[in-house]
Amino acid sequence: MPRDYAAPSDGYLNISLIRAAATDPARKIGSLLLNPGGPGASGVEFVREGIDGFPDELRERFDVVGFDPRGVNSSTAIRCIDNLDGHAALDPSPDDAVELEALVESAREYAAACASRNDATLPYLSTDAVARDLDLIRAAVGDDQLTYLGFSYGTLIGALYAERFPERVRAMALDGAIDPSLDLEQFRSDQGEGFERALQAFLADCAKRTDCAFHEDGKSAVAFDALMASIDRNPIPAPRTGDPRLVGPGLAWSAVLGALYSESYWSLLALALAQAQDGDGSLLLAISDPFRGRKPNGSYSNMQDAYVGNTCLDYPAPTDVKVFTGWARALTEAAPHFAQFVAYNDLVCAFWSVPAQGTPRAITADGAPPIVVVGTTGDPATPYHWAEALSEQLESGVLVTYNGEGHTGYSDSECVQETIDEYLLQLTVPEDGLRCD
Repeated sequence: MPRDYAAPSDGYLNISLIRAAATDPARKIGSLLLNPGGPGASGVEFVREGIDGFPDELRERFDVVGFDPRGVNSSTAIRCIDNLDGHAALDPSPDDAVELEALVESAREYAAACASRNDATLPYLSTDAVARDLDLIRAAVGDDQLTYLGFSYGTLIGALYAERFPERVRAMALDGAIDPSLDLEQFRSDQGEGFERALQAFLADCAKRTDCAFHEDGKSAVAFDALMASIDRNPIPAPRTGDPRLVGPGLAWSAVLGALYSESYWSLLALALAQAQDGDGSLLLAISDPFRGRKPNGSYSNMQDAYVGNTCLDYPAPTDVKVFTGWARALTEAAPHFAQFVAYNDLVCAFWSVPAQGTPRAITADGAPPIVVVGTTGDPATPYHWAEALSEQLESGVLVTYNGEGHTGYSDSECVQETIDEYLLQLTVPEDGLRCD
């Protein structure tokens, strides 16, 4: 792919693809291109590891194609810091000026490392460039029009594609939608409130069920706050992992955040919290590590590097740390557990060497065929009202609602899956406003 679409002959980037061939080639429709989200997640690994979980009819009628976006994994990838253990251990919700300065220094060092190691790549990792790559991938697999299923961040790729190439869309389903009109402050504020709602739902569910490992005589919320405060003061070991790291607030909160992405992880999180009460952080560590891209051998994928590289290009960020602190303060009432976590999430962008290129804006994709937008009412990472907003912005947007918990609906709701599959296969457009329970 051209490294810089403004100067197409000025160098190239490699984009890695994987294809699971249609199992009924005589009835093949074409290719179904997928993106699992991120930014930073590998579409190649998504297909390689998860292809058996896709419905048979999709497998029969489509070549299922995953790709690693520019900057990610097996494509031309960026690498900032090889070992992120020190950064992961920092308290994401600083209690004092010393802890805040540690976050600031970490962000400054990280940005400097990214700039020094990736100077030829860092300016070219925007989502707009990824969307343009997607069109070249469509052509490379031999399709006149794009059939696409994007999850989470993949919905932003899809929306930008439809805006730029509306006539080249055959069918597009966007699950766990991002509202492209949001600036960075509102984006993180909405996520903070979303994760706060998810945490409260988890704790309320645990308090109601005596079989929940963290039931605590119905006082799960009180016990949770006491436990996290204790871990903040005195990090705990993870003896069953054989790992010498202590589980402090950084790793503990990453585990909580990661587990809230899916209701199927709630029982595991409850057990991890119960074990942590007994001084054993092994299960919290086991949840946290994959969420941060840490592998069993202690190495890291470049997921976080790619995430930051893309985010800092897509969203203009403040350069004054005091602004981030103001965001945290403003969000404290609505999201007391996550206000600082999300407010300081993009602190590294304050020190980024490349100016942001994106301009948050509504996307209409005038002239595109119907685009199915799925929102989950209890989604913490891409709150439901984002799906409402995107479906309203898109000239041909069709909203499908999943009444449930967790991030995205396709893998959790048979109704959502059948609706999307029928649309991708038959171009049968669901009724706008369809609700799946």
